[in-house]
Amino acid sequence: MKHQKLETTPEISKRMAHVKLKRNKVETMLAKALWHKGYRYRLNYKKIPGSPDIAITKYRIAIFVDGEFWHGKDFEKRKEKLKSNKEFWIEKIEENIQRDIRNDNLLRQMEWIPIHFWSEDVKKYTEYCVEEIEQWINDPER
Repeated sequence: MKHQKLETTPEISKRMAHVKLKRNKVETMLAKALWHKGYRYRLNYKKIPGSPDIAITKYRIAIFVDGEFWHGKDFEKRKEKLKSNKEFWIEKIEENIQRDIRNDNLLRQMEWIPIHFWSEDVKKYTEYCVEEIEQWINDPER
């Protein structure tokens, strides 16, 4: 199904114009927490699939901070609640979910570890997210 031009309200257009694709507050929180622990990284690293928000190249860890809406958290429940442009958003979000899966598989084939966090979890539990990353860094089985 091809994307079609859909009418949007001025309020929706204004909201969408404020959506940022990289270096939002939550990604920055996690990046700074990692930096303070002594981990060095690349932001929006374009040399690997998915351009992860944070790539710790030394350990081949690709970290994604995913927005709940855009990446389909609890999507089976949430898609019924969509009100405007429902078909468009269902297609868009399902494509995002499939792209994330493809990129994760490509990363694993390249011997990278993809890690995904929901942005709300990073906001509330930044230290826990850092600990989870450190578990991968310190895993002797790697």
